Amino acid sequence: MSARAPHNPPAFPNKAGIGLYAGMTLRDWFAGQAIAPLATLAGNGDLGVQEGETNGAAIVRNAYELADLMLAERSKA
Repeated sequence: MSARAPHNPPAFPNKAGIGLYAGMTLRDWFAGQAIAPLATLAGNGDLGVQEGETNGAAIVRNAYELADLMLAERSKA
C-alpha cells in the first residue's frame, strides 16, 4: 500500500475494546473478496501478468490494487 493510501481500519473491529488485536484490515478483506473473480479471469488470460510474474502473483497484485481503489473511493464519502 502506498504512503498516500487512505485510512485502512479493521474489517471487523472489536466493539468491546478488549485486547489489542483488531483482526484483519479492511484492505485485506477487500482483497480477499476480489480473489475469486480474479482467479476466474486467470483462465481467460485477462490478468495483465507482468514479465516474470506468475498467474498467482498477478491475482494477488490485482486484488490489492482493487482493494486500494475501494479504500480510496470509500474515503471520498
